[in-house]
Parts: sequence; structure tokens; C-alpha cells
Amino acid sequence: MEEPVLNAHNKQEYEPAHSAEHILNATMVRMFGCPRSMNAHIERKKSKCDYILEQSPSEEQVAQIEAAVNAVIAQNLDVTIEFMPREQAALIVNLDKLPEDVSETLRIVRIGDYDACACIGAHVSNTSQIGTFKILSHDFNDGTWRVRWKVIPNEQ
Repeated sequence: MEEPVLNAHNKQEYEPAHSAEHILNATMVRMFGCPRSMNAHIERKKSKCDYILEQSPSEEQVAQIEAAVNAVIAQNLDVTIEFMPREQAALIVNLDKLPEDVSETLRIVRIGDYDACACIGAHVSNTSQIGTFKILSHDFNDGTWRVRWKVIPNEQ
């Protein structure tokens, strides 16, 4: 099989946080029926994601989000990558956020059976490598819920 041609990628993610973002996105979609994060900034020390919601999650719901993400991480799920034509990918993932000049072949990242997403970034190979997901703060303005979070590495 020939090597697929993908769009260039211009940044190096912190793999545990980038992988946790995928789990957070899937958790938000499942809990609130909202789209995946419309804006994300993922870093080693602190990350943030913005979600379109009708109202701010309650403190109880915020605790549930954190617990749900950590429960997925604790399942030690494999993170796998597969390549497929855009047409096939559209049947399993939302392609709305992809650039117009996206390549014909897409890279789909799966976290067990919990999440699948078109993504060209770097990820861990198993959720056991992520650490603990911790929500640091959150706020709600004009229909956008911004959550700031980090991953705390596992003890070596």
C-alpha cells in the first residue's frame, strides 16, 4: 500500500493532553449533545476548550465531566490510527471543521470504541499514558462554555 498524502501539520502537540482533548470532546458530545470543541488550545501546562451550550454546566455536571473523562482514561484503551478516503470518513466522523483544501485521504484517530476523529496530531498509544484529567476553571459567556484543564502525569 502506498503512503497516503496528508495535509501538512504545523505544530507539535503534547500527546497526553491532545489525547485527553479527544476524550473530553466525546464526553461533551455524549453528555450535552453539543458539537465537539469549536476552539481548542492544548498545551503541556494548561489547555482550554470552548463548547457551544445553552447554559453553563452546573458544578455537579463539571465534576461529572471530569470523572467521566478519567473513567475513560482508566480503561487503558488503545489509541489507533487508520487512513481512509474522505467519503468513507464522512460516514463515521464529522468533517465540518476540516479545511477546504483537506487531502482526499484522511487520518482517523480512534480511542477504543469511545471516540473517532479526523486528526493529524500526535497522540499517546494507550490511554494509560495520559495521566489524570483535571478541570482547573470554567466560565460561560454568550452561549460559549470555556473549560480550562490539564493532565497530571502518572507517577514514574
